[in-house]
This record gives sequence, structure tokens and C-alpha cells, in this order.
Amino acid sequence: MNENSPVAAAPAMPSFAETTKVWARIGFLSFGGPAGQIALMHRTIVDEKRWVSEERFLHALNYCMLLPGPEAQQLATYIGWLLHGTRGGLVAGLLFILPGFAVILALSTAYALYHQAEWLQSLFFGLKAAVLAIVIEAVIRIGRRALKARFHRVVAALAFLALFALDVPFPVVIVLAGLAGFVLHGFAPKALVDAATEPSQLPADLAALRAAPPFIRTLGVLVFWVAVWQLPLLLTGAHALKAGFIPEAMGGDANSFAAVFSFFSRMALVTFGGAYAVLAYVAQTAVEHYAWLRPGEMLDGLALAETTPGPLVLVLCYVGFLATFRNPMGLDPVLAGMLGAGLAAWATFVPSFIWIFAGAPYVERLRANTALSGALSAITAAVVGVILNLAIWFALHVLFGEVGRATLLSRTVEAGAAGRVEVPLISIAWPEWQSLDLAALGVSLLAVLLTFRLKVGMVKTLAICAVVGFVLNQFI
Repeated sequence: MNENSPVAAAPAMPSFAETTKVWARIGFLSFGGPAGQIALMHRTIVDEKRWVSEERFLHALNYCMLLPGPEAQQLATYIGWLLHGTRGGLVAGLLFILPGFAVILALSTAYALYHQAEWLQSLFFGLKAAVLAIVIEAVIRIGRRALKARFHRVVAALAFLALFALDVPFPVVIVLAGLAGFVLHGFAPKALVDAATEPSQLPADLAALRAAPPFIRTLGVLVFWVAVWQLPLLLTGAHALKAGFIPEAMGGDANSFAAVFSFFSRMALVTFGGAYAVLAYVAQTAVEHYAWLRPGEMLDGLALAETTPGPLVLVLCYVGFLATFRNPMGLDPVLAGMLGAGLAAWATFVPSFIWIFAGAPYVERLRANTALSGALSAITAAVVGVILNLAIWFALHVLFGEVGRATLLSRTVEAGAAGRVEVPLISIAWPEWQSLDLAALGVSLLAVLLTFRLKVGMVKTLAICAVVGFVLNQFI
């Protein structure tokens, strides 16, 4: 057995306090969107700490990629659950989002009061450029370990092309990859290399839970977490009654708190494909239907969320803040905005705990099902293509100020009064080359040098690049 295998050298189970410190560090350093966050977790949990094997990490990632909501936060919750049960999942999931939520809350307050946030870009400029090196390293490392056969390499390439050139939603890509692996496993099992299952290093009670999760337990978990999820709706109604609120249907104002919570609860169930899959719809609805935001303010919020740690969907907290800041229902506007941001966060992130705590025990059972091993290995290969696509997207937006689409193949269709229009069939992200940010390129190359050549640790690399990036952005 390979001496570098996590199976061969699995360390003892970490303490709850030890994992809490690590999750806090990950939460503060989780820049770079899902590609950077997954890379950060992989490097920390799999390579440095070796608490979870490569196969188990990718198995969990496969499941999280199929869920609505922020896949990186769900992955953190899943791994936390593996290590220390429900309390571990809660701590991992919460610490993954709380630092970013605190930052976006402070920035939303400053934006609402002063309408300025340009200084933030200088503060986090170097961090974003440095994360690019971590993402590249993760793609190479995960790809080397996951693409074990020619079939896997083909699946990874096709998955990347489907996402990068055809704009296929990655849940669809992953499902198709799983079906291909399942079919091939039945006809030519030797064409696949099944994922290894390492001896469990997890507590006995969790191992028993994964072996046979009773239906009544799962039902209880679902009922409990759905009730927790929707609890704020009762609280907003109680506040409205106490404040003498007159419903909109009776000639009063809309209950901004209830509207924010209800809207983002619906969004939490349809956010497949990451934040960008729904941001256009959220922006349109928030501006045109609810009038929570003014035109252009969504882009300002997106800039805030992209430069802070945590999932990109934290931008929804910014929307919730402005919605209730401008319709405070008798409260101080800043306090109302903070409550609105909290409601948006609650509605968006609590469902992630539902998917993990109710579904993870069943997903873990699939690891021992040989009939599904081919499907799982193919999904793992597709995930490599997904991460590569995310890495390229992230790199383009770090290094270039303007990124558009270049059409490679299109067809002409009739569009009624508009006449004949060209519909793109194959298009790729393409930067405006004159918008290349030389400072970002320089910091990214520095991060690559520190990471690959000098083998400097991740935290030191981020710190060095943050300082260099701040100086460059301020004085050059």
C-alpha cells in the first residue's frame, strides 16, 4: 500500500476542540468561491490533517454537488458530521459562514449609511489573487488521485466541456456521469477503478447510524429541522401583531421581514448550480417586484460578497439588509437591516443542515454498495471537471476586469417580430485582454512561486499576498 495513502497512515480521531479551531480557520480563510473553498478544505482536512480520506472527501463532495444551496458549506457540514456527529456538523457549517456573515453585515451597514465600499477591494485584493494558486494546486492534486482509469479521464474532460462550453448545469452533468459509470460497471467493470473504502476511524455510534439509519429517525430529523427553518416566520408575524401592523391586503404596508424570509426560503430550494444560477433572478425580483434595491445596487452587493470569506450567496444577506433597512416596520433602520440580513441567512443556510443530517447517513451506506461503485467513481471524475471549470472561471475574474462570452457555434432561428436571430450553441468565457490586471497577475504568480516552488504554508502565503496586494492596489 502506498505510504502516502490516507488509509495507510490514518491518524487518531481529532478532538472536538481541535476540529473547532480548524473549522474556524477555514471559515476566516474561505475566499475564492466554491473552487477556492473546496481546495482549502481538501488541503486542510485531507492532506494536512488526514482526518478524512481522499475517497470519503470526494464521496461527500459528490452528494453536495447534487444539492441546492452552497455546496462548499454543505461539504463542511458533512465532514463535520462524519467526525463528531450532529454537533460536529453544526459547528463546521456555522463556522464556515459566520465570519463572512459578520463581514457582509458590517459592510452592508456601511453601504446603507454611506453608500461606499471601494476600500474593501484593496483590503482583500491580494487574498483573492493568492487563492488562485491554492485552486490550481487542488485541481492538480485531486485530478491525479481521482482519475484512475482512461474512462475517468474521458468523463472529466466531457464534464469540463459541458460546463465550460455548453453551459450545462453541473447537477445534470454529474447525474449523466453517474449513469454512464453505472452502465459501464455492469458491462465492463475492468474499465473502472473502484473507490477504495478505508477502515473507519469514526466513532462507533456514527458507524452504526450509517449502517442502518431507521426511517423514524430520519423522519424526526426532517420534521425538527424544517420546524427550525421556518421558526422565524412565526416570529416575524408576532412582531407585526405587536407593532399594530396592518396587512397589505387591508391597505397597509408589506411586512418586509416576512417577505424577505419567505422569498429567500423559496430561493434556498432552487439554488442549483451555485449563487450565479439565481442571482439574476434575485436581482430582478428585488428591484422590479419588491423595490428593495435600486438598479445597480445588486452589482455593488456582489462585489462585497466576492471579496469576503464564505459562500457567494452571502450576497443575499446584503439584499435582506437593504430590504428591511428601507422598510423597518417601526424599528431602528440599522437594527431592522441586521434582522433582515439574519433572516436571509437563516432562510438560505438552514436547509443545508437538513440535507446533510437527513441524507448523509443514507449516502454513506452507498460507499459499501458495489453495484454503485462504478457510478460513484464516474461522479468523482465529473467533479474534477466541475472544479476545473470553477477554477478557470475564478482565474478569469481575478486576472481580468471584463469577461464576456465568445460564440464558437450558433444557429439562426425565427424570433417573431425580432426577425431572425443568432442563438449560440457553443460559447466559452472569454476575457477582454486589454482589461488584464497586471497587479493581480503579479500577486498570483507570487502565490504560485510560494506554493509550488518554495513550499510555503497556506496561511503564510495568504498573509504575504494580502500585504503585497494591498500595497499594490493602494500605491501603484
